[in-house]
Amino acid sequence: AVTGGAAAAPASAADGNTLTLSVALSDSDVKSVVIELKPEWAPIGVERFKSLVREGFYDDARFFRVVPGFICQFGLAGDPALNAKYRNARIADDPVKELNSRGTLVFATSGPNTRTSQMFINYKDNLFLDKQGFAPIGEVVQGFDVAQAVYSGYGEAPSQPRIQKEGNAYLKEAFPKLSYIKAASLS
Repeated sequence: AVTGGAAAAPASAADGNTLTLSVALSDSDVKSVVIELKPEWAPIGVERFKSLVREGFYDDARFFRVVPGFICQFGLAGDPALNAKYRNARIADDPVKELNSRGTLVFATSGPNTRTSQMFINYKDNLFLDKQGFAPIGEVVQGFDVAQAVYSGYGEAPSQPRIQKEGNAYLKEAFPKLSYIKAASLS
């Protein structure tokens, strides 16, 4: 028996699978999107995503690609150094075990085994993505209306190469109305 020892430490909140995104729809309107991550759906993707959240990668990241009736996309950091660190840090694909249904969170890719840091939330059932290898890693359980309300007026205009290289300096100047993630946290 252990005498005078401390009890086993509880699991850290940062190891939890509940993600809260504090989303700034504008500088004065901040609301939460809560996503339940599902390691049983996509263990490799969930682990990478949680690692990025713990590193603060998504804090202050803009929703730079918003296509109403399809998706909203984020996952290029406001800090160009973080973008450089992950640009070629690709992870293997998870098999698609869950449908790309309304409200699922999914890694964006440029082909097989090219997941890095970019994510999107499906605004509707986008089941055609299932056959293309897009494996959902979680689903919005609260605040889907907030995800749908991110600024969409710029569509797909922001240049991803410029975001990679210049980060938020470029986006704040050229696309000042973009909604963004003030903070991402796990519990």
